[in-house]
Amino acid sequence: MKKSLLILGSFLVLSTGTSFAAPLNNLANEQTAVGATGDTVYIEHKFGDRFTLGYQASDRDYYGDMKDVYGQYQFSQNIRGIVGNRDFDYHDSEMYLGLGLQGALAPKLDGSAAFIAGDEFKEVQVGAGIQLATNVDLNVTYTNFMPDEGRDKDQVEVGATFKF
Repeated sequence: MKKSLLILGSFLVLSTGTSFAAPLNNLANEQTAVGATGDTVYIEHKFGDRFTLGYQASDRDYYGDMKDVYGQYQFSQNIRGIVGNRDFDYHDSEMYLGLGLQGALAPKLDGSAAFIAGDEFKEVQVGAGIQLATNVDLNVTYTNFMPDEGRDKDQVEVGATFKF
């Protein structure tokens, strides 16, 4: 059954569009997560009890390639501060700040919400991740990217995260 879900998840990952893919992962100390959603890939590593450092690369259709380097500071079990730098293909790089909330919705099912904002954009993400195996999660997210210039882009994405 778990193999069937993993195959289904892999198929969905390869057949969906792009989005801010990095969900708020629940990592143990010194654990690394690698994930993919459409044209987005990310890697992040948790250093110690509270700090996670990550890198994400994505292709946002008419906004081009975006590359993020970000850090998450875990204030409590459910609340994280986010600081990062996004390098836009069409624009200079830009610092952003944000807040993330994460919590258990059911056994093996976590929910999350995040908001980030820079000088020229805002982004909201709401999602859930279900644990398929000890080190594999299937993620479903809704993301709304709101640039100050241009049109908003919102979409639902499915992705997978591998932890080691």
